[in-house]
Amino acid sequence: MNYKEYGNSNKPLMMFIHGGGVGGWMWDKQVQHFSNYHCIVPELLSVAPFSIEHCANKLVQLIEEKANGKTVIVIGFSLGAQIAIQMLSIKPNVSDFTMINSALVIPSPTMTRLMQPVIQLTFPLVKNKAFAKLQAKALYIDDRYFERYYHESSTMHVEVLLQILQENMSFSIPSNFHKAQGGILITVGAQEKSIMKKSAKALLQHHPTCHGVILGNIGHGVSLAKPAFFNDFVEHWLKDGQLPKGTVMESIKRHD
Repeated sequence: MNYKEYGNSNKPLMMFIHGGGVGGWMWDKQVQHFSNYHCIVPELLSVAPFSIEHCANKLVQLIEEKANGKTVIVIGFSLGAQIAIQMLSIKPNVSDFTMINSALVIPSPTMTRLMQPVIQLTFPLVKNKAFAKLQAKALYIDDRYFERYYHESSTMHVEVLLQILQENMSFSIPSNFHKAQGGILITVGAQEKSIMKKSAKALLQHHPTCHGVILGNIGHGVSLAKPAFFNDFVEHWLKDGQLPKGTVMESIKRHD
């Protein structure tokens, strides 16, 4: 798997795992902020054929090679969050802190079944810039990154896109997730779809000690939409488990 390293290799290891439809560049502002950490940013699409389990195994191995007894922090968004969950299920002590942002863990068999004909029909739209701009806006991708986003999405093969979407839509909580160790924080945006909030609750119900918060006034992609807030959020959480003052959020309840 291809990856880039930044920061100070003698400091705690911080791995950022990007979501589907974007690349490691989505974490640029996090890497800049956390320059006093040893940051590793993998490129998921360098693994073919794509699967969440295969990526998770590769990243567990990478951490084992790079950590050398250091504190390990894993932060995943969307597809990357699913991979982080799978990593914890493969090796429960793989990280000391894991932040799972917007992970879908409730499979939709109907959507998975319809995925191939729908994607085959709509795939040409990917190369339409107007359509790409709408997609980018939904992911909070600004003008600085649009051309890169557009290039990557418009040059992706339909088979690769199908692999990613099928993995994403069919992912469910692995049986060993409840054994995961370290501090685990589940986050979801208040403006995300209801299935994402249900997924966050399902994760809490499957693990006895992880915590969850709903972030106010945000949809799918808090680190891109509000990078300064997200960096401050992560920093406070790592320091003492507290969240920044003035944060608009509510705790996710395990049970109603």
